[in-house]
Amino acid sequence: MATRAVETYPRDLAMAGPPGAKDRSSTRRANLSLILNLLHGEGGRSRARIAADTGLPKATVTNLIAELMEGGLVREGGAEREGAVGRPGQVVELDGRSLCGVGVEVNVDYVSVIALDLPGDVVAQRRLAVDVAATPAEAVLDTVARLVAETMDELARTGVRTIGVTLAAPGVIDPVRGVVTYASNVGWREVSAVDGLRRRLGRAAPEIHLENDAKLGAIAEFVTTDTPGVRDLVYLTGATGVGAGIIASGKLLRGNAGFAGEVGHLPLGDPEQQCPCGRRGCWETAVGLAALLRLAADRDDPVHDPSVDVEQRLAELSRRAEAGDARTLAALDTLARALGAGVALLVDVLNPRLLVLGGHFAVFGEYLVAAIGDRVRDTVIAPDAGGCELVPSVLGFTAPARGGAYLALDAVYQDPIAIMQVLQLP
Repeated sequence: MATRAVETYPRDLAMAGPPGAKDRSSTRRANLSLILNLLHGEGGRSRARIAADTGLPKATVTNLIAELMEGGLVREGGAEREGAVGRPGQVVELDGRSLCGVGVEVNVDYVSVIALDLPGDVVAQRRLAVDVAATPAEAVLDTVARLVAETMDELARTGVRTIGVTLAAPGVIDPVRGVVTYASNVGWREVSAVDGLRRRLGRAAPEIHLENDAKLGAIAEFVTTDTPGVRDLVYLTGATGVGAGIIASGKLLRGNAGFAGEVGHLPLGDPEQQCPCGRRGCWETAVGLAALLRLAADRDDPVHDPSVDVEQRLAELSRRAEAGDARTLAALDTLARALGAGVALLVDVLNPRLLVLGGHFAVFGEYLVAAIGDRVRDTVIAPDAGGCELVPSVLGFTAPARGGAYLALDAVYQDPIAIMQVLQLP
């Protein structure tokens, strides 16, 4: 998948910290990273253009490219002709087909795994319908480990090495300890997800990270958006729980204790509806997947069956909407009005350039976007909604897992020397 250029790598975006001391080795590492990031964001180009774009001496670029080619991270493509003066140069482009990053999402209704190669193309993908809220956390981690191990084995048989795994989980997480602190919709408290996954994978375990699902979804949308000039973005998850991943001035917003983005618990819902968090009237009780299903179908309708893949159930609702089913259309109208109130509030407070509707919101984008946009334009104080564009996600339910895979792949950009050494191991 093509990606746009970004000023920071995903891990810098998510885990910005103080710079370390520079030495000759770190300068070489930084220059290798600079070239890889340029090729990732802007596409293949000649050595001469790489030198011009990075400001590095041509001789230095030649040596660095040779090192990256030997390490399997870049390769030569065709001749660069468009706009070239004189003899065309050979295009250098990302390779990295022998490595991948894996993202895993645990959600209320499913566990999903996606693996991306260095250019961001999907090389493996699987999802399993799981009633996570009704399943003990340890059993869920058993399922996660099995899916990750199966994915890694499948890739290894084709010569692809997994260099990292990121687990996307709902709720509040502690990325340093690798613990899901509190996730009300799945009933998790103080679940040691990283240690549990590492223990189950055993010696085959690569580097493992943990991050909030909405935050990873925001990273995936930020990295892949085609909208120019985006530095401020809000990604709104569409699932049983509703959260926001917020990118402000190119940085992921965490908040003092990591709670930034817990918008599903704003008091914008029906005060008679109880939320799994224990309170009443939370926004997600009005706009979450459970709310849509409750409005659109009776409890014994198959669309409520958690053993059926969520996208299959939503496809059935979409079919009903297209057929003009009155109850489904009324449910979507109610959803649009409830969403509009909260989205307008987020736009007023955060003034994003882009607000991306994910999950089931994206599935029903044609029924929601125009109505929500009208509400935003009518109520947001800034003229023209402060320049905010409202769009459905093109990544759908894969966004959090994709964000996890990007974060796992970021090890390549942070330390290409170490990754090239790993790739040389038997």
